[in-house]
Amino acid sequence: MLLQVRDLSKRFGGLDAVKDVSFDVPEGQVTAIIGPNGAGKSTLFNLLAGFYVPTAGTVTFNGKGITGMKPHQTVREGIARTFQTTHLFDGSTVLDNVRAACAVRSRSNAIDAVLRTPRHRRDEKESLEKSMRALEFVGVEHLRAEIATTLPQETQKRISLAIALATEPSLLLLDEPAAGTTDEETEGFGELIREVVAAGITVCLVEHKMSMIMNLADQIVVLDHGQRIAIGTPDQIKNDPLVIEAYLGAGANQAGAAS
Repeated sequence: MLLQVRDLSKRFGGLDAVKDVSFDVPEGQVTAIIGPNGAGKSTLFNLLAGFYVPTAGTVTFNGKGITGMKPHQTVREGIARTFQTTHLFDGSTVLDNVRAACAVRSRSNAIDAVLRTPRHRRDEKESLEKSMRALEFVGVEHLRAEIATTLPQETQKRISLAIALATEPSLLLLDEPAAGTTDEETEGFGELIREVVAAGITVCLVEHKMSMIMNLADQIVVLDHGQRIAIGTPDQIKNDPLVIEAYLGAGANQAGAAS
């Protein structure tokens, strides 16, 4: 397994945002994390990526324990994360936003940059080439000179994906990649995610658009009130009574039985 999560918990004061969650993320597949609002999905992502330190439990990635690592460390290990709300550099071009992400794999240091050493020049050339490949992959290379924050939301989400790809991840954590997009744009994101997996990158995503999840995911993990209530294939999940109750309320099954 690429990622193993065991009994992961995060408590804020008296609230268990994530409690005793365990699951595996198989390599080369799409794993979806779903659940009602407030179920703990984004908190779970923040624990995996190192933005939060868990109260309890462990995270193992590529056979290595990464529990409690900082975000810059998990990125170096090969985990990249996007956010529901895009965070791009104000006043910077699309290309410069992506090139900034390449620094995580840079071999040069501040002295190299000041002296413009051969190593620094090689890094700059490689980062430019890598950035352009990432922009081409997500379909926005023609916008490389535009100011990123002035572009439409769907385009900014593609840029965020390019930034994540530029860090050369093995695992990509996508937090609501289709939020705020049209049905047509959502379908396009689904195709793009399939291309990411085909390129050898494992994907774990949080998403509210169930049609996208059901068409895309190999495995679905369902959270409710911070706890895992189900795990399985899309067919297994959509027929799981606990999942139906979590989304529709306890009366849903009774109403269905009465009709």
